[in-house]
Amino acid sequence: MATILIGGDICPIGDNAPLFERGDAEGLFHDVLRDFDDADLVVANLECPLVERPAPIQKTGPVFGATPACINGIKAAGIDALCLANNHILDHGPTGLATTIATCAQAGVATVGAGDNLAAARRILIRTAGGIRIGLLAMAEREFSIATAESPGANPLDVIDYVRNVSASRTAFDFLVVLLHGGAEFLTAPSPRLQDTCRFLVEMGANAVVVQHPHSVGGYEQYNGGHIVYGQGALVMDEALYRDLPSFHEGMLIRLVAAGNGTSSIELIPIVQSDHPRLGARRMGADQAKAFLSGLSASSRALLDAGHVRAEWRRYCKHRTHDYLSALMGHGRLLRLANRRGHLTRLLYRRRRLLMARNVVCCEAHREAAETILSELLQ
Repeated sequence: MATILIGGDICPIGDNAPLFERGDAEGLFHDVLRDFDDADLVVANLECPLVERPAPIQKTGPVFGATPACINGIKAAGIDALCLANNHILDHGPTGLATTIATCAQAGVATVGAGDNLAAARRILIRTAGGIRIGLLAMAEREFSIATAESPGANPLDVIDYVRNVSASRTAFDFLVVLLHGGAEFLTAPSPRLQDTCRFLVEMGANAVVVQHPHSVGGYEQYNGGHIVYGQGALVMDEALYRDLPSFHEGMLIRLVAAGNGTSSIELIPIVQSDHPRLGARRMGADQAKAFLSGLSASSRALLDAGHVRAEWRRYCKHRTHDYLSALMGHGRLLRLANRRGHLTRLLYRRRRLLMARNVVCCEAHREAAETILSELLQ
């Protein structure tokens, strides 16, 4: 038997940063440390690079970074491996990623999901516990952090490559955990595409798939003999922008127990994190945890209804319609404000122009051409 404990996003920023730098595991993880100690393998996602000198790249969205000394808190807590396949790992460019990997290696903390090039980023990390060879494979959706054959970054979500990768490595592991950094932020249900993708990953060899990135807790399901969790929230992340959002401070640890015969069990451990003035992560109180798990169970049952999943996705998209259209049309700040209620879309973008935009986005050949052109223009 092997026990694998998976934590969500670790981002050593805000008021938690000094605790990481000092190596204050008690101040960071409180009673959660007992769960770390009980596990054979502890894994989490490092949501930012560890950088000696800030060198932020040009991108949309926030840029995160922490000092290399922050590895002290991670190491002291007994975290064995860090996933680097996420949308922030290149926030300070190739040098920031190289420093992160070197810092982790020097501390004896393994990394997975990013590297000097695509070949390095896609490597499956193998660890043996209880006589079971555990494989860790990490992927991220394509934002500003993705590796190529010639450049460093994170392993992209590519289901064709995933199948080839798992097929080629199948004899190297007994139990495969896939960490997938993707999905819409703060959406508590997967999109139809994301649910279908996660199920396919299980069909093609994963024993467990854990979605990280949404910053909120999603549902879970047992599928085809495997476990899927559609969002586990952050482990320790003091993001000032979300301090007043209660759901941002709720998350869960995932405990997987793998047996030698290929079977496994899952336990979800509710936590609260960075809920000021309290810092770090701790287990939820008994009553809060009971209510949390009851609500999660109900929302998870709803995910078995494809109609519900489609409806939740349409609701989210309706709420974000004008944001996405402004981004697609390249609006600046003033035009985005003017289009908050869709006035510019109705005034300037008639049906034919929207049809043209839809065709570029939806047609595989046109989208591939647009991606290549934009990449070349932005070099």
